[in-house]
This record gives sequence, C-alpha cells and structure tokens, in this order.
Amino acid sequence: MAISPGSDAAFSGQKPTRSESPRSKKFLLTEEEIFYMNCRAAYLTVFKSSLDNIISKDQLYLALQHAGRNPSQKTINKYWTPQTAKLNFDDFCIILRKEKPTSKAELLKSFKQLDVNDNGSILHTDLYKLLTKKGEKMTREEVNAIINLADVNADGKFDYIKFCKLYMATNEQCLKTALEKLEVDSKLRRQQFGSHMEGSPERDPSPVPKASPRIIRKTDQESFSNKGDTRNSSLATARQFKTSVSVTVTVGADSNQNSKLIEPHSIKEWQGVQSKGCFFLEEDGEIISHQYKMQIAQRSLVYITIKPLNLSQAEGKPSPWLSVDTALYILKENESQANLQLLCFTELRNRETFGWTGELGPGIYWLVPSTTGCRLRKEIKPVTEEAQLVYRDETGELFLTQEFRSTLSDIFEVIDLDGNGLLSLEEYNFFELRTSGEKCDEDAWAVCRENFDTKKNELTRQGFMDLNLMEANDREGDPRDLWVTLHSMGYNKALELTEACPFVIDIYADKCKPRIKAVHMEACSGQLEKAICKSVLNKGNAKVMDGYENIIIYTYKRDTWITSVIENKSDNKVIIHINNELSRNCVNNRGLDIFAVEVAPKSTMVMHCFLIKGFCFISLKKIAVNAMNKFVGMK
Repeated sequence: MAISPGSDAAFSGQKPTRSESPRSKKFLLTEEEIFYMNCRAAYLTVFKSSLDNIISKDQLYLALQHAGRNPSQKTINKYWTPQTAKLNFDDFCIILRKEKPTSKAELLKSFKQLDVNDNGSILHTDLYKLLTKKGEKMTREEVNAIINLADVNADGKFDYIKFCKLYMATNEQCLKTALEKLEVDSKLRRQQFGSHMEGSPERDPSPVPKASPRIIRKTDQESFSNKGDTRNSSLATARQFKTSVSVTVTVGADSNQNSKLIEPHSIKEWQGVQSKGCFFLEEDGEIISHQYKMQIAQRSLVYITIKPLNLSQAEGKPSPWLSVDTALYILKENESQANLQLLCFTELRNRETFGWTGELGPGIYWLVPSTTGCRLRKEIKPVTEEAQLVYRDETGELFLTQEFRSTLSDIFEVIDLDGNGLLSLEEYNFFELRTSGEKCDEDAWAVCRENFDTKKNELTRQGFMDLNLMEANDREGDPRDLWVTLHSMGYNKALELTEACPFVIDIYADKCKPRIKAVHMEACSGQLEKAICKSVLNKGNAKVMDGYENIIIYTYKRDTWITSVIENKSDNKVIIHINNELSRNCVNNRGLDIFAVEVAPKSTMVMHCFLIKGFCFISLKKIAVNAMNKFVGMK
C-alpha cells in the first residue's frame, strides 16, 4: 500500500492531458485543471468530502503528505498559526501552490552531502548520530524504523539511492491510485470540491481559489511568503522524507460452533422484560440510538438478546433494516456514569439474534446498543415517485392515506418502547426529541389527553393517528411537516424505512425480575468506543507492526463480523494507512477500501468493522511521523 500520494510532477509542470471522463474524452485538460484534479484526489484520500474542513495541525500534516509534500513542523507552523481555527479546500490548494513537491534530484543532492565516501550509502552509525543530534531530533524508535527497512539497508549501510527511487515510485503509484479512485467512484465524482466543480473541460478554466476569511490576515500573508526560505534549500528537502512499515492481517469467517447462541433450557421459568429502541442514521453518517439502564435486584443467571424489530411492512416493500447487525454492551455502574466498567457484550449469535448468558450480581447496569454501520448507510438510490400522505374526500374533509396510516402504525410500534400498546409521556418525548428537538411538558400532555384517545393517561394508537391528522389539518393539507417527521424516523419519499433500524431487547433472569428503562438517545460513541476497544483488546488476536513494538493491531472475529483496534503505546501520535482492496465478500463500516486514521499517543481506537462471508485482507502501513525530517539548519 502506498504511503503518500504525489510525485515530482504530481502538482506542477505537467503537460495537458486528456480527461478520462466519458463526457469529455475528446477534450484536453489544462495544467490548471490537472492541478485541481490532483488536489481533489489527495484531499479526498483524507476526508469524506472536500466540503469538510481541516481542523487540526495533524489533519493538515496528513493531507499534505497525501499530496506528496511531507512537511516539517516548521512548515506546518507557517500555515497553522495560533489564530488558525480551520482551513478549507481552497486554503489547501493555496498551500500546495507554495509548497512544491520534492524532486528526485533534490533528494539525492541532500543525501550526497552526508555520503563521505561518495558510494551511494551512509553508515548506520553516522545516520543514527545525525538524526538524533541535529535539527528536529528523532527518537530511537524512529531511527530504527529507517534502519529496519529491508529494501534500502544492508551490511550496516543505508542505500539512499534505492531509497530515493522507492520514494518517488511510491508517490507516483499512490497518486495514480487516488486519481483512478476519483474517476471510478461515482460518489466522489458528484462532490463539490471547494469552489471548483468537476465537470466538462468546456467550461472556463478554474479560477484561482480564494482563501477563507479565517486565514486572510497580514501575519498569515507574510508567513505564506517564501522569502528567506531558499537558504539551505537542498538540505531542507531531506526533512520531508517519511518512512513506512507495513503489516498484513488476513482473517476469514469463523466456523467455531461455540459462537452460536443457545437459549437456556429452563428459560420459561425465568422472569423477563422487554424494551424496544432504534438506531437512527444522521445526515453526517453518525448513528444514534436509545441507551438503557438495567437493574438486577439479586445475583442471577441472566440471558440478554438484541435483534432487529420485525415490523408489518406492506407486501412488496423492502425491509433492509432486518439485515443490520446489532450488539449490546453491558457496563457496570460504579460510582458514576463516567466510571463504567465493561462486563460483557452479546457476541453469540443465532440468525439475526445476538445474545449473552452469564451471572450478574445485584446493581445498576448500562446497556449500550451498537451496530457496525456496515448495513446502515445513507440511501443512494433516488426515489422516483413520492408517496401520497393525505387526501380529501368529495366533501373536502382531509384524511390520511392507507399507506401513511400503515407507516404511522409501524412508527407507533417502534416508539412504544415497553410494548404495552400505549405511549407514555416518556416514550412520546423520545419521539418528539427525534422529530422536533423539543419535549412535550406536562401541561401540553394534559391537552393531548383531552383531545385524543388515551387509556390510563397514555396515548393509544388511534390517538397517535389523530394527532398526525390534526397536524395535517393545521397545515391545510400541506404534508411538508409530516415529511420532516418521516425523514427523522428514517423513511424515504416512498415510505420505505431505509435510514433507521428498530430493535428489540429481551432480558431474562432466574432469581428476580429485571428492570429496564430507556434513559438517553444519543450518538453511539464515547463510552461505547471505550467498550469496543476493551472487548477487542481482551479477546482479539494481537499483531505487532514490524519495527514498531509499541504499535499493536488487535483483530477480533466471530462467524460473521470482524473488529480491528489499534493500540498506540508510544509517546507520539501515529498515522495508519489501511488498504482493504483485496478483501472479498466483505463490507466495512467506513465505506472506503483505502483510508487513513490517526491514533493519539498512549491510546486505542476502533480502526474499522467488517461483516464477512469470505475473507478479509487488511494491509496497514504506519508513517513514521518525524522520520528523516531532521536536517533543519544543516550547513
């Protein structure tokens, strides 16, 4: 896998070429258009959209690396001042115009000054002294990363000629791959890239990008100047080298029979409770869901399951949420919510049901639902025909269509968390928070009970229908507010549930009646991320990256899914490039086969999750962030 896209001619000095787009094969691309196309390819290797902003030095560093620039800390500080909050794609293009890619001749010239014998190599002892004593001093781990590169090291010497060839070839291949992906991936081709739209070359040449107002300051303009940067320029280019090491993880579906969920034989004699909930897909791709507290009164054997909720969809309508993977993490509440201890999770499976069986002591437990997101994604297929929600009869009276009533009935099933056929104020408020962002207070609920069908102070299914009809009448039949509600609940214009996954949780205990209550509806992050990392570290297989004993990849697999976690024990942040292009019959939660992640010092993070039927081939490369970046100030 390539480490940093770009080459000597990647962003400047290229001759006009023909566009590969089917719409414009006969037109020549200008040098300006080639520049922006390469900028887009580099930017979208790091970000999902070019509308995303660079919000940290680390992100700027990574984006410039993918553009073949590999800047020193001094260069980063020049563009990211204490006053900088974020940079956009146009700012990125401006920086690339000023920071030219390193040429092979410049690299060789820099190394030749260190080659005392003029034989194309540098002794490891000399290289070690140089990199740990001069300029931006490297750590022992970083120097070892360079020395351990098998292709460019032999007999105690570093072959810088081979290194330069490898560096340039890698850059060229990475740029080629990024450009091919940009061309093939229809999603990327439809994106707006800053102020530059991808389209036919028949348009006017792309204008010079405007910097965002955040960075147009006198001090920044002065810092963007190259004045005074020419001194020691040939040696300064050596600062831009980065080394990489790779590790490959190949895993397949696990046929271990112990992973099958088996219901306890005596469960009919146990006491049980049920609660429903839902995963909702946000506009930015984030997933939120209900979260719960469970109370166990005395030590008991407990059986917990979670699965997608089967709704009574109309015949012929798809039910994509039924294939969404679900999981439930059980955490013990100690002194505070901030101090939750992971106990277990529902790793056993029987068809679409995931579960766990074990003993729990008395106390309060948090139940945090989770899905990998592999099968819960933004809908791409356009809806050609919008469903009708309301109609008027011959007298002009407004009614809900049968199709809309069926959809509202399904929504009622989802938000009726305890399944008693009625909506309490707490249940209704989860619905209100999801669809309007506001809660219904006691006074408003009292008005609702007076005007709509209720039972035991709770709203019936018919009352819920009438409430939506009243909303339609308030708008004189205009369905726009109704569509806001439907979209918030995950429905598309054809009234298909495509961006949500309702689920049901069942809990049984042999000594007491469990209690469960939904307490939040929020993003599946924070405590969940920690819980997933801990579970994979405890149960997964570990593999150390070659030359980096402090970077460990943990992979935990079951019969249908794989989760990978990166642990960074070092004192420096690391950047890991992942390539899943050789995987077969797999789908991952990121939606990308090639991407990069940043791992903070002394931390762990979930790299990605897979649903598998075949095998998963993961190639990872780590960039040594400071490697060969230490020649500042050399004469």
